[in-house]
Amino acid sequence: MNQLDQLKQFTTVVADTGNFRQLAAFAPRDATTNPSLILKAVQQPDYAPLLAETVAAHRGQPLDQIVDNVLVRFGREILGVVPGRVSTEVDARLSFDTAATVARARRIVAMYEDAGIARERVLIKIAATWEGIQAARILEHEGTHCNLTLLFAFCQAVACGEAGVRLISPFVGRIHDWHKKAAGAAWDEAANAGAADPGVKSVAQIYTYYKKFGIDTEVMGASFRNTGQILALAGCDLLTISPELLAQLQSGSAPVARALDPAAAAKAAIHAVTYNEASFRWALNEDAMATEKLAEGIRAFAADAVKLDRMIEAL
Repeated sequence: MNQLDQLKQFTTVVADTGNFRQLAAFAPRDATTNPSLILKAVQQPDYAPLLAETVAAHRGQPLDQIVDNVLVRFGREILGVVPGRVSTEVDARLSFDTAATVARARRIVAMYEDAGIARERVLIKIAATWEGIQAARILEHEGTHCNLTLLFAFCQAVACGEAGVRLISPFVGRIHDWHKKAAGAAWDEAANAGAADPGVKSVAQIYTYYKKFGIDTEVMGASFRNTGQILALAGCDLLTISPELLAQLQSGSAPVARALDPAAAAKAAIHAVTYNEASFRWALNEDAMATEKLAEGIRAFAADAVKLDRMIEAL
């Protein structure tokens, strides 16, 4: 078996793309999108007609509603290819507004249901701010499942577990990038690869904690820079992987061993912790990497959301 097929023995493979025409080649179960991926897709000639058609069908509606229709249209196309779920993101500009996030998520789910898509096949993607986690708590209680993204800190993961969030997406590559930049000339790539990679270690810590304490929230490693990071997390509940890295795994033949195991996690000598709003904000503030990458990620997604707005207004 190639490395992708071997990985699928331990882990659910998810495609990280808005390019639904690429998906079938890798047979992922789920797919994830975000504003940046959708923006990238609609700029390609293959997808421009889909954007124009969707905008024309909803002309006269408020801009934010047209945007959500575009996101849902891409999600519907993706669900025609993958057998599982698609993650559709709430506007990053709402990351610090619990009520607005809940309202936007409800509208997105209603759009899917109006198109005949069951809500069980949709994950609402929300930034893992305190406000976003509280929005997810409300949505999960209503039966709408969530994917909490831009997750860099252990406190974010613990709070998501306590809120009953269905799935979290800790970002491996961006954590790696921050530590590499911070270390500068002292960075040793070989010494920080595989299981020693700071991003990999972060996901492994979260996975171990969840399995040790019976937390049902699924862990989906995300934002990979190379296949070494992916293979070091074989056994994680899910891994969302770009088409480029999926292709590399598909062409590789080296043996893949399980790296994360629930039985081993159950034996870990760790203690349970809890966070209220004040202790959560303090823990996040104390983690310079997580604070910086969360803010940077929200800004980047918001900037791409603005670009998508402008593209739609120009049609």
